[in-house]
Amino acid sequence: MHPCKVLFVPLVALLVATLTGTPPATAATPAIKIDDNATQPIFSRADAIAQTVFVEVEGIDSDNDGKPDRVAVDILRPKETDEGLKVPVIMEASPYYAGGNDVSNHPVDVDENGDPLPGLRADAAKTVPQPFDGYYDNYFVPRGYAIALVENLGSGRATGCPTSGDRNETAGPKAAIDWLNGRAKGFDADGKPVEATWSTGKVGMIGVSYNGTLPNAVAATGVKGLETIVPIAAISSWYDYYRANGGVLAPGGFQGEDLDVLSKYVLTRENGQEVCGALMDRLTAEQDRITGDYSPLWDARNYMNDVGKVRASVFLVHGLNDWNVKTKQFAQWWYALAKRDVPRKIWLHQGTHMSPFNLRTAEWLRQLHGWFDHWLHGIDSGIMREPQADVESASGQWAQHASWPLPGTATVPLWLGPGAKLGLLPHPLSRKESFTDQKSRTAEQLVEATGPDANRLAYTTGPLPADVRISGTPTVTVRASLKDGASPYLTALLVDYGADERPNGTLVSTGQSYCYGESVPDDSGCTTLRRLGTAVTPYKIVTRGWLDVRNRHRPDRTEPLRPGKEYGFTWDFQPTDYVFKKGHRLGLVIISTDVDYTLRYPPGTRITVTPGRSSLRLPVVWGRLM
Repeated sequence: MHPCKVLFVPLVALLVATLTGTPPATAATPAIKIDDNATQPIFSRADAIAQTVFVEVEGIDSDNDGKPDRVAVDILRPKETDEGLKVPVIMEASPYYAGGNDVSNHPVDVDENGDPLPGLRADAAKTVPQPFDGYYDNYFVPRGYAIALVENLGSGRATGCPTSGDRNETAGPKAAIDWLNGRAKGFDADGKPVEATWSTGKVGMIGVSYNGTLPNAVAATGVKGLETIVPIAAISSWYDYYRANGGVLAPGGFQGEDLDVLSKYVLTRENGQEVCGALMDRLTAEQDRITGDYSPLWDARNYMNDVGKVRASVFLVHGLNDWNVKTKQFAQWWYALAKRDVPRKIWLHQGTHMSPFNLRTAEWLRQLHGWFDHWLHGIDSGIMREPQADVESASGQWAQHASWPLPGTATVPLWLGPGAKLGLLPHPLSRKESFTDQKSRTAEQLVEATGPDANRLAYTTGPLPADVRISGTPTVTVRASLKDGASPYLTALLVDYGADERPNGTLVSTGQSYCYGESVPDDSGCTTLRRLGTAVTPYKIVTRGWLDVRNRHRPDRTEPLRPGKEYGFTWDFQPTDYVFKKGHRLGLVIISTDVDYTLRYPPGTRITVTPGRSSLRLPVVWGRLM
């Protein structure tokens, strides 16, 4: 070995020890190994120590048994931590480790007052992860990390009651971080006190969906020791998960689910219904599926309120086609973090509600490894000098950007006009147009219909002369009146009308990149295609936005409308990043009931729109549209 290298290795070890709080390694003290500015896999996953600690949640007694609630923490750490090695912790908190209960969703067909009609109730179903069945332990334990899995209050071996997102649930993983830093009490199964003498106190939280939401929640407490979070497909405000602009709204694929349904689903602790039943009933009463208004219940589950407390760095990941945890959840969190200059990075992919591990595994592990090494081991991995945003613009087409929305993005208005056209110039004298709400045809069926339709209005540009990329949050303004019905919803759909020719001659809708083959099966994701002889009418709903018109001024206040009176309504779409290809047409479709998402009031509401006073505003990269 070169003599300089012999000297350099102990110096690196001393520097890492200084940054991480780990004592310098001696002949008797194991240490991590660093090559090429990255921790190396020198510890045995097979020989790792597994232990379970029950951590006391100080100040929380959600089951009212007179004792502080406790959460169960399963830990996997290198065996060398019993020999003096100190390591940071990668933590995943979840209410799902013990599975879930069979719980019925709420009916979504309602009467004119919003009260549920008798009908079938669908069962909720959620993905249930198993402890230590992922890549965190296999990849990171050998590189000098411990993995901690925290069972949330009211689930599995924990005590307390689940409340879907408020202070109670945040307190569980926060207490585990406090225990890892010597600030909370922990016990083994026999009740003997346990200390985390092997921990450096540095923690990174990671997870997908609910498990990704908890990192946002805990970071918003400002707890010391939480150095970084990796929220994947995560919620930043529970109101925006189950509501939208004053209206009751379902997460995609779970029509009729609400806060109480999810809480009951994860209530898997012993004697859960007996202990927590009254609290579940209170959630049902207070969530308000009639008006959909923002209320103190939702405010307690809005992490945006406390984004100023976030001291952890944030590596955010979200699917641009995630209709379960919709894209507003990541975007509003990202915008707020940016205003406060929180150290951050973002991955946006064209997938749905999923982990990026399944998209480009090697690159994901490279960046995640560099991120955790930087923030938890104090290694200059170079990750913070890389571009801030990785964005997938089409399937497999990734690019890095300085930030997101993409630099150079500007708002471009498009005006509704005569002949069902969208254009750059307003048409103030355009005639009014009307449609009638219904509750049986889906948004997809209404979009694919060609020509005028009694149940929607549609406006399109001409063929685009060049590719057009939007990046950010579109909005829509509609001047309209409503009468002769009860539906309070206005739904806007931003649509890409166009087709791509595949090598084998199969035409598929834009964005459906996996739909190859001479025949397209019904479950392929290409069900938007409809063959009419030799013609194909393909399209893609790029993004959607919903408004309860009674909440036209603010989400926490219902204001009735006068039937037939014209009002101005402005609302947002779900944020997106999307390329409309040259030759395609950009479309805006306006409907009322969105069958797969909104409540379904009796059909018949008549909506009359004034196109000349209505517009679509798009965040266009470089401001070029037509």
